[in-house]
Amino acid sequence: MNGYTKTQLQANKKYLELLSQNFPNITSAVGEVVNLKAILNLPKGTEHFLTDIHGEHEAFNHVMQNASGAIKRKVHQELGNTVSIEELNELATLIYYPEEKVDLIQKEKKRESLENWYKLTIYRLVKVCRASASKYTRSKVRKALPKDFAYIMEELLQEDEHRFNKKDYYNEIIESLVKLERAKHFIVEISGVIKRLTIDHLHIIGDVYDRGPGPDVVMDTLMRHHSLDMQWGNHDILWMGAAAGNAACIANAVRIALRYANMDVLENGYGINLLPLATFADRVYKNDPCERFQPKVSADDAISEAEMALMAKMHKAIAMIQFKLEENLIDNRPEYKMEKRQLLKNIDFDNHSVEVEGISYALNDTHFPTLDPAKPAELTEDEKKVVDRLIYAFIHSEKLQRHIRFMYAKGSMYKVFNDNLLFHACVLVEEDGSFTQKEIGGTRYAGKALMDKYDQMAREAFFNQSDRYDEKSKTDFLWYLWCHEDSPLFGKDKMATFERYFITDKTPHKETYSAFYHLIDNDDVLAKKILVEFGVDPEEGHMINGHIPVKTISGESPIRANGKQLVIDGGFARAYQKTTGIAGYTLTYNSYGLTLISHAPFESVEKAIADGQDIQSSIVVVEKSLERKRVRDTDTGKELMSQVEDLEMLITAYRKGLIKEKLY
Repeated sequence: MNGYTKTQLQANKKYLELLSQNFPNITSAVGEVVNLKAILNLPKGTEHFLTDIHGEHEAFNHVMQNASGAIKRKVHQELGNTVSIEELNELATLIYYPEEKVDLIQKEKKRESLENWYKLTIYRLVKVCRASASKYTRSKVRKALPKDFAYIMEELLQEDEHRFNKKDYYNEIIESLVKLERAKHFIVEISGVIKRLTIDHLHIIGDVYDRGPGPDVVMDTLMRHHSLDMQWGNHDILWMGAAAGNAACIANAVRIALRYANMDVLENGYGINLLPLATFADRVYKNDPCERFQPKVSADDAISEAEMALMAKMHKAIAMIQFKLEENLIDNRPEYKMEKRQLLKNIDFDNHSVEVEGISYALNDTHFPTLDPAKPAELTEDEKKVVDRLIYAFIHSEKLQRHIRFMYAKGSMYKVFNDNLLFHACVLVEEDGSFTQKEIGGTRYAGKALMDKYDQMAREAFFNQSDRYDEKSKTDFLWYLWCHEDSPLFGKDKMATFERYFITDKTPHKETYSAFYHLIDNDDVLAKKILVEFGVDPEEGHMINGHIPVKTISGESPIRANGKQLVIDGGFARAYQKTTGIAGYTLTYNSYGLTLISHAPFESVEKAIADGQDIQSSIVVVEKSLERKRVRDTDTGKELMSQVEDLEMLITAYRKGLIKEKLY
């Protein structure tokens, strides 16, 4: 125990008095020290990293259920010597989808056969659960147990079925669960416990929103998770701005939903009324085929021609509104220096062309019924009404507001966790590798300080909206983070939305990545410099991010900067899978090291349940620890060691008579 001087004890007396309220005597303090020191020697819990989910809720849910294959590996490790491969895989599927799988088996088996299946399955699930719980304290496991079966599960997990004195006791518990028709409920609950104990902490490294059909479903799932953090992506910040009532963010969010035919997420997911936009678009663009605005749909989508035609009109209508809103925002924010993105002003209506960065390009669509050539960025009265109604709908969507507040509560621009630096897109650096400097409110910020400042401004933009309806609203900053070249959530020189719609020539479509991307690829010197800037051990630590889909099909690797950077966006979003060749990367970090997993496309929940079809995954061990990591090697361990020091100081204070023990 540390030898604390009387001066040190006196200096900390007020704090020690407060601590003594929880540990009123030497015995209680010593007991807690023993407990904490024991915990420090347990194996490190498993972390699970996912990024760029983009609303693909079914694939996301399956990866969450199977813990990127960790559950199946656990099943095989514990039962592989005694159970066939087919039965092992069926048990894994049962753990992923217990309720649905039991329903299917109930239809297939007769009563006596079903009862035997229940007994054997519960026995096997208890073994898997016991193995999953082995790296945690009894207290932590107890907190993970469902109330309905807490006592029963604790007994089964702590008892050895082979122990002579308890064998009948153990078997009778399982027999009773089956006879009293509680077997299905028990299987559902213990499967949930296995999944919870397999993954100790979840990291979502940006872009829950846009493109896929169910970001709201993903958010509901995340809100039920026991332990997670989030790093905001630019698509998340867009929806954060939309929820704050920023008109430009709202228009972008609606446009992207229409581009991918995801009206359901707006109308059914968040209760956003699109009727005013639909009515306006159908009238104004009635005779316009809107060919460049046809939604991106797959062959499986059952959408009628009439629905497609209406969505295309709505898509064009909101796109034109978006461009106007953005040009006005840029006028009101000269400090953003984005004048080159005001392309409506550069349209030559006589020659059907537009000037982009000094070069004239032919327009492929010249039907602009809402544009006044003299004032192209001015909204028509009807457009203003559409915008006003959308703003009202977004700020009054209770579910959206709840999701975004959760994203603020659990999220940030970046996070340092167990010597890994997590961020969505990039850290702003110049071509020479120095940190980009930005002047904000008369103070210059760079590196970590700039990220911290942006984080603070993003929070103020949402929670301090007294200026929501002003020309210069704090919410504009959320739009800035969505698409500005100096946004670490975006990392490109421009967002070429207008060019991709209206210019066939692909030259101006190019969006150039910031210096970070081409400097970092094979440069562990810059990577280590960034890690040091954020307080991470440059030898042990890594940068983990997403944002840019890794083109695995073209030979790109997610492991960069000589192993110091891991880019785990491999194409969760279906829209990217032809480009990447896979359906996403995930990462796990357990007591043995870092493991990168690449996933094949997920077919369906139905096939997973009926046929046992799992996502086909390939595993690459990125880094293996020579010595198994313990809790003491983690951030949690540092906190626990600090608590031990405080308790040892309290024990010394008791023994020196500085603080009186409370025996009762």
